[in-house]
Amino acid sequence: MCGIAGFFGRGTIDDGKSMIEKIRYRGPDFRDAIVNENVCLAHARLSIIDLSTSANQPMFNRERTHCITFNGEIYNFVTLKEDLIRSGFNDFKTHSDTEVLLVLYKKYGKEMLSLLNGMFVFAIHDIEKKELFIARDRMGKKPLYYSETKDSFVFASELKSVTAHPSVSKEINYESLNRYLTFDYIPAPESILKNIYKLEPAQYLIVRNHKIVEKDNYWKHNFTEASITFPEAVTKFDNLLNDATARRLMSDVPLGIFLSGGLDSSTIAYYAQKNSTQKVKTFSIGFENPSYDEQDYAKSVAEKLGTEHYVSVLTASETLNLIDTIYPLVDEPFADASLIPTYYLSAFTRKSVTVALGGDGSDELLAGYPTFISDKFKSLFRVFPKPMVQMMLTVFNNMPASDKNISFDFKVKQFLRGFFSSKNHIHQLWLGSFLPEEKKLLLKENIYNNILDKSGLSLIDLHFKNSPPGDDYQKTSYYYYQTYLPDDILFKVDRASMYNSLEVRAPFLDVEVVEFLNSLPKSFKQKGFSGKHILKKMMEGRLPENIIYRPKKGFGIPLSDWIRKDLKKKIEECLLDETEFFNTVYIQKILNEHQSGKANHRKLIWNLYMFLYWYKQFYK
Repeated sequence: MCGIAGFFGRGTIDDGKSMIEKIRYRGPDFRDAIVNENVCLAHARLSIIDLSTSANQPMFNRERTHCITFNGEIYNFVTLKEDLIRSGFNDFKTHSDTEVLLVLYKKYGKEMLSLLNGMFVFAIHDIEKKELFIARDRMGKKPLYYSETKDSFVFASELKSVTAHPSVSKEINYESLNRYLTFDYIPAPESILKNIYKLEPAQYLIVRNHKIVEKDNYWKHNFTEASITFPEAVTKFDNLLNDATARRLMSDVPLGIFLSGGLDSSTIAYYAQKNSTQKVKTFSIGFENPSYDEQDYAKSVAEKLGTEHYVSVLTASETLNLIDTIYPLVDEPFADASLIPTYYLSAFTRKSVTVALGGDGSDELLAGYPTFISDKFKSLFRVFPKPMVQMMLTVFNNMPASDKNISFDFKVKQFLRGFFSSKNHIHQLWLGSFLPEEKKLLLKENIYNNILDKSGLSLIDLHFKNSPPGDDYQKTSYYYYQTYLPDDILFKVDRASMYNSLEVRAPFLDVEVVEFLNSLPKSFKQKGFSGKHILKKMMEGRLPENIIYRPKKGFGIPLSDWIRKDLKKKIEECLLDETEFFNTVYIQKILNEHQSGKANHRKLIWNLYMFLYWYKQFYK
């Protein structure tokens, strides 16, 4: 796990070193930059596999015809290396997956991508062809930003590294700002800045003469349903997830497991312990607020599995202090507040290990989010006349707002928000912050009038259009795979872990697991008003029953209460400071409603706070 950066075109080696220095926390063990002709590759290394200096990057092949900078892990690299040796490529100088990538590229070119099982972003300079070949993993575990300027192509793991190059400007993209207000993050391929983009999952680029000459997907989701019975599916899922977890235990440094006490992380802890000859280390955090605290659940799983368990309690005062630790590092506005506990868990875990496994991906693959359950209620509520639903919304909006984690009133109000929108948009309106009509009141007139996609939702229609053939559920799943999973969940985990020089691996996102779960009918995943049906059945008898069947809690913090108390002054000073973006009269209105308890506007307020916090840090 590392950080990468580079450029093709105008620039110096000092520019490359400056770019990689911006993300040094991603790779504290070694940093370097090289320039070959007019291509620079830079690397910050976090040593995981082959700790020797011979595995440092940027790395040349033996013939010095190709050079690579690589972030991630290739879990099947040993098998691939054995195949290469059998075919005559037997002159390896390291035990690293990095060198295997170089040899695979020499033999197969871009067709190598179909062979890889892992999480990765890499850039290979093909010196003979005078090309730069860049690729990202199938599910978007590892990030890549890039910009095509007048005289350079610039790329890096993070935005701040791209903007460190002298040819890249820092002009805000107002279309992206508009989408951020809807999504709580910037959905790919755009970034918050004009002319800087994100490489999307399962995509590759070829660059010549500092211009992109080819861009395509090398893998796509497939929802063709397999002919399989439910018991057969349980057995196959068990074998695939077991193997995926076992592959991710490969490490030359200490390794542990994130254990929240939820079904997903507990499942990964089960398979990790099953495949380990000694007690695995598990890590969880607790909260003072009992509505958010899950440490007792995590402890019960650790006792059941016999792991070596570590717990740390995140206090309110520590959390508030973490805001000024974390967010100056976040180079795009990002309003998922679970970044804070994820960062704290990563920092706590990093004290003992360098690699951790987590349960990310299960909710998207197995209809685990409450939004999938809401779909069922939506079809029932469609029979009611529109005036009746609007009356219900008024009644619930006038109810006292609860500060509990995912409270009943919060779920109902989110469910009714955007209820009459199109079926393509309703999941995002349930998940996100500002509705289209609210943004018209929020944004200053000159900005709003110049935004083309007023709703901020047209990207969703594009993903539904580009989805592989399937039913509405499968198309919705595809939308999650392309947006919420890589740009929120995986962004959060990547940044929280990398800010602490910790590598996090996700067995549920193994390509074999993903392809198999995509082939299953919805009935195997969702039963009645409950998701993850096949996973729950598979884990019966392996985990405590109260873990398997308890409601989903998420990984939240008591923001509503803090906005009214501990964070009140700090947030109001930030939000009511006149800016070029927002109407302070409207902001004052939602602050007043929140402070009085008339409404729970925590999502809207936090969304605005995170944008303005980012803006003042990024442009200071």
